[in-house]
Amino acid sequence: MAARPRFTSRATVLVLVLCSLVAILAYPTRQFISQRAEISAQRAKADHARQQVEQLRRDKARWQDPEYVKAQARARLHYAVPGETPYIAVDPAGQASARPSSPAVGAAPPGGTAAGRSTAGKPWYASIWDSVDAADTAAAAPATPLPLPPSPVGDTSPHDH
Repeated sequence: MAARPRFTSRATVLVLVLCSLVAILAYPTRQFISQRAEISAQRAKADHARQQVEQLRRDKARWQDPEYVKAQARARLHYAVPGETPYIAVDPAGQASARPSSPAVGAAPPGGTAAGRSTAGKPWYASIWDSVDAADTAAAAPATPLPLPPSPVGDTSPHDH
């Protein structure tokens, strides 16, 4: 009896068909998986954007309250109610506090005048005013023009005329 070959022609065709199916389906499967990952990333991004919108809506609603606006003006801009004397406590170690302490009527700032405070302890409007003063003194100083380099003799370039 003759020995049968290890792989028959049917088995070879079947293996070739299976390999071609795997090759054909590999790219769409990879695209499907990458698109699913992209979809989930976009959903996470959309959820984050929704959370930000909700936070901004809460902030907007908070800013509609006049008491909140007054509190923010007192804290950020160092505003005071008429009759109060606001002050900023200065740290004895030399580091000025950026936020004002509670206002007290008749209280003086420790350490004397406000000129002794560092720039970090100044309110924002004082820093702006100092920069305006510095710009004004710089503009008042006479400006000396830079000397021009000597032009070469016989230069006939059109941009010099």
